[in-house]
Amino acid sequence: MLHNRSFILVSCFTMLIIASCNTKKENALSGTGVYKPDSQELYDTIVKHDSLFFTAYNNCDLALQANYYDDSIEFYHDKGGLMTSKQQLLEGTKNNICGKVTRELVKGSIEVYPIKDYGAIEMGLHIFHNKQEPDAIPHASKFIIFWQHKNNEWKMKRVVSLH
Repeated sequence: MLHNRSFILVSCFTMLIIASCNTKKENALSGTGVYKPDSQELYDTIVKHDSLFFTAYNNCDLALQANYYDDSIEFYHDKGGLMTSKQQLLEGTKNNICGKVTRELVKGSIEVYPIKDYGAIEMGLHIFHNKQEPDAIPHASKFIIFWQHKNNEWKMKRVVSLH
């Protein structure tokens, strides 16, 4: 009986050690470790474009937003569904967002992962503030952006917005 307890204890301890030896990337994905980008240059590039796009979003600069959206954009919204029309997406922003809603990035939440021969995937957290509901308690929500790099430009090809 004592032998079985020792075996179980040693087995559990061994599994704990093995589980703690995951790579940093695996830890970052599971939320148990510190994220470190594969490429600081790529990370800085995507963070810069995120900032430029959402500054345009917050200031209703539809021309700059249009420039960032790929012509075949796919915008997945957990509450609104799928939108594949760039023009409808911009019209929806103009009618429902401009002057009403602003986006705040949760500092330090962005993770960027390179996609070979395509571009990058950005994941992070942001908070939307609705001026029409000033008493609403804002909460962080997740987003994923598929950035395609072609013709020396970064375009948003797919966006996933979860609230």
